[in-house]
Amino acid sequence: MMTAAVLEMRQVTKIYARAAAIEDIDFTLLTGEIHALLGENGAGKSTLTKIIAGVVVPTSGTVLLEGHEANLRTPADAIRQGIAMVFQETSLVQSMTVAQNLFLGRESFFNRNRGVNIAAQQFMQSLNFHVDPTVLVASLGAAQKQMVEIARAVLMRARIIVFDEPTATLTPEEKKHFFYLVRTLKSHGVSVIFISHALEEALLISDRITVLRDGKHVLTDLTKNLDRNKIIQAMVGRDLSKELYGTRKATVRPAGKLALSVQNLRVGNVVKNNSLSVFAGQITGIFGLVGSGRTETFKVVSGVIKRDYKHGGKVLLDGKAVRYRVPAPGIRDGVAYITEDRKAEGFFETMSIRSNILVNKLAKAGIAAFWVRRREADSLGEHWIKALNVRAVGKSVRVIELSGGNQQKVVIAKSLAQDPNLIIFDEPTRGVDVGAIAEIHQLINQLADAGKAVVVISSYLPEVMALSDRLLVARQGKIVEEFSALEATEEKVMYAAVH
Repeated sequence: MMTAAVLEMRQVTKIYARAAAIEDIDFTLLTGEIHALLGENGAGKSTLTKIIAGVVVPTSGTVLLEGHEANLRTPADAIRQGIAMVFQETSLVQSMTVAQNLFLGRESFFNRNRGVNIAAQQFMQSLNFHVDPTVLVASLGAAQKQMVEIARAVLMRARIIVFDEPTATLTPEEKKHFFYLVRTLKSHGVSVIFISHALEEALLISDRITVLRDGKHVLTDLTKNLDRNKIIQAMVGRDLSKELYGTRKATVRPAGKLALSVQNLRVGNVVKNNSLSVFAGQITGIFGLVGSGRTETFKVVSGVIKRDYKHGGKVLLDGKAVRYRVPAPGIRDGVAYITEDRKAEGFFETMSIRSNILVNKLAKAGIAAFWVRRREADSLGEHWIKALNVRAVGKSVRVIELSGGNQQKVVIAKSLAQDPNLIIFDEPTRGVDVGAIAEIHQLINQLADAGKAVVVISSYLPEVMALSDRLLVARQGKIVEEFSALEATEEKVMYAAVH
């Protein structure tokens, strides 16, 4: 029974640079409850949960644990009080193994690697997470890193666990395992705060839902009393359902000139004789499950990774054979790759928004941009901050201090500042709220309407179907099916991706 409150927050406020990130927030978490915390990027969700986890100290207000005032000044304080947090951007030590990360801070006085690895493997298997405990975290993909983060929080046996976008990188099957795990934690009396931009997941898994908007509390109610439209209206003040995924496309953009041709591309065991075409003035959607080689293919195109030296295939850009070993030549040729992992690959976290955008502009101009007037740099930053509606408390704020959706907008702005002709969006709305999703989708459509060749890689089928004029399905390292948006259905696309 969900009766007693394990956590209470009363009139909690946090102010940064004279601007309130959250203001007079009241929040209650019950024992054995799954409580979804929803809101647009910048609504204050991360600030609220970081206060709970001891990462951020509130400017004013009170935090109570089981009726007693809690002094959560550091993450160590929160851990001692039985609070664990799985961050949206993983906080693992990249140079250590999975097993070492799991037991970091809880090591025995005498350790044997073999014993630690066996214990880690058994624990990961008990959670149905298939990750080798002996490999370095740096070698893992985003989904596997998220599994390790989740496992580490569960291993702590915390009484409160905060999950910040835990399913953003997981496959449908992995999500099922995760939801089963969360329900198991609930049955053992663990209280869970669940932050997600996937509203269907919040409605499926939670007991209660709280919505924040512009740093203020808007709504708290039982999940059974809410639906998707009510939540969206509470989050943004209007109904965005049709703007996001709307109705089935009635027309598609005609193909322009051939912008990109990939022929028999090979990258180790990940990409196997992959061939595809991308045309100007169209959005080419790429759908596939994790491990299908979709991301690796376009990392080769943009020069982020190298294809096989022998029998690696060909990449033709505007009919010209290219072989980029680093991204810089591709950038100068008009290729922009917007990464799926914004924290690791997308921006310089300690630099300002303006500086991040300027860096990519200079990358395109090369030596010719050695001298740049400060006024021009400010103007460039202002233009893209306004164009993409990046919300920040100040122009000089570091990118790491922005919400996830605004960080994603900065990553997109950096690439678009290069004025590319081929734009590759890899999971463009991962960890982004419904309001920002609508803005990013509108931007992607505008780029295609302007004659750009646009590629959208997404593991969320409704998104890739809503955006694409052509839809390519990847499986086991190559494109196996192509659909026009007029003939594609979710059943056909998913069948091609799995069988």
